[in-house]
Amino acid sequence: MTIDEPASLLGLEQLRVSFATPQGIVEAVRGISFTIAPGEILALVGESGSGKSVTARALVGLAGPHAAVSAAAMSVRDRSGGTIDLRPLSSATWRAVRGREIGFILQDALVSLDPLRTIGREVAEPILAHQLLPRSAVAGAVASLLARVGIPDPEIRAAQYPHELSGGLRQRALIASALAGQPALLIADEPTTALDTTVQQQVLAVLADLARAGHGVLLITHDLGVVAQIADRVAVIQNGEIVEAGPTREILTAPAHPYTRLLLAALPGAETRGFRLSAKAGEPVPPPAVSFAKTRILEMRGVSVSYRRPDGSHLAALADVSLQVDTGETLGVVGESGSGKTTLGKVVLALRRPDHGEIKLYSQPWSALDESERRRSRGRIQAIVQDPLSSFDPQYTVQRIIEQPLLLHTRLDRAQRIERIVALMDLVGLSPDLLARRPRALSGGQRQRVSIAQALASEPELLVCDEPVSALDTTTQAQVLDLLSTLQAQLGLAMLFISHDLRVIQHMSDRVAVMQAGRIVETGPAQDVFDNPQHTHTRNLLDAMPSFGFAMVRDLDFLRYPDARTAP
Repeated sequence: MTIDEPASLLGLEQLRVSFATPQGIVEAVRGISFTIAPGEILALVGESGSGKSVTARALVGLAGPHAAVSAAAMSVRDRSGGTIDLRPLSSATWRAVRGREIGFILQDALVSLDPLRTIGREVAEPILAHQLLPRSAVAGAVASLLARVGIPDPEIRAAQYPHELSGGLRQRALIASALAGQPALLIADEPTTALDTTVQQQVLAVLADLARAGHGVLLITHDLGVVAQIADRVAVIQNGEIVEAGPTREILTAPAHPYTRLLLAALPGAETRGFRLSAKAGEPVPPPAVSFAKTRILEMRGVSVSYRRPDGSHLAALADVSLQVDTGETLGVVGESGSGKTTLGKVVLALRRPDHGEIKLYSQPWSALDESERRRSRGRIQAIVQDPLSSFDPQYTVQRIIEQPLLLHTRLDRAQRIERIVALMDLVGLSPDLLARRPRALSGGQRQRVSIAQALASEPELLVCDEPVSALDTTTQAQVLDLLSTLQAQLGLAMLFISHDLRVIQHMSDRVAVMQAGRIVETGPAQDVFDNPQHTHTRNLLDAMPSFGFAMVRDLDFLRYPDARTAP
């Protein structure tokens, strides 16, 4: 590719980024080249550690003080039609370019937005920093930007703080902040990860509108469903190199590289239920080694929970919720942010007492017990959370993390505990060599496997999985889903699987419960709910679900590419 095309907003040739570590030089990006034209969305796709985010940060001068960055060419077109060479820029010059010529949208708006500043002040900062408008005109410009990205009541929202907005509104506020400097080029690093389906659609609609208005967009993502919806071109990155690039339809329907086929084979959905997604993709999950007696493990009847708002009013987080889960069954719970999914999980785990209704575990009272009485049965119900890093003590080693439930729920001596820990590590596919490591020394997939090992230590009958794969890249997600399916078949586990990702719910669930505003509005066998939804809200969620629209990608035969069976 060449970068001297007059239409190019961004030109990049042979970008290389390396880091000096105690173990030696690590090459994170190895010779990446691409261009982006006005009105074009280029998706850079790959798993965690592939070099996507390092590339994005290098393009805005934020690769870090210990990074060595070089390129044969790295330039952006300025607003006068000239070209700015980004390679020799000083920190001061970068501050003039960043936000003004190139906008940068980060993934986690709650972390990226200053919690002590209002949304209005956050969006106004680039306008003031680049002296684009007189102060008297800034408030009107901020309201206009917030309205442009689809935020209702922009004047009211501008006066609020990040924690007062929903995830979707925060993400749109972050986009408004990136647009405030009026850049022609936007870099969006995983802007929709962990957002629910409808909020994701809202954010994608904003990015699509920006492209139609002439902005160039570099979209960093691991979600191929998002790519199929919005990207004009795709570049697939593996180990710091682009292994395949081209028009979106061509790459997703006729991928040439084994790694691209591996990523596509890892996508969950209705067609993949009962089949592996990672190693040996497309092969059936082995059936249970033994038959398990069908037993009613969990039963909820008429459960309601409300929270008091700061103004004294009450929010109904759960309203008259009833459900049940049997041995070896997965009940998928799906809904938008704020629908009550997480509160449901807390009530099932007895971390929140219901205001009304009751919960039974093995037909015995559960929610009505005092904690001292409930403690005897705690080991029978365990949780797998979305972010293990936040739930683990950062000072604990892996061994100590897994040992905690053994100390609480068993009478094993030290030698027996170590033997059990090693067996659990083997069960979740981890080497005992990791036992001395602390959480931050593990990858995201390794941390999630440790979380699963910890949950299994007390030999539970029911796992409450609260968004267990939403923050994982495609291939790591596939490995964790395969692991949960295999463990369920081996151990007869029941699972309450909470997720906003309808494709994951399709892949994992026997039955589905759809939540809206604290209520279950539809429930039934997974295939019936997805194929013939009865409630308007269910239909709206399904309409918002990212879909390729390309028959070949959703065909199980596609999963059986010989070289897609083994992960690199």
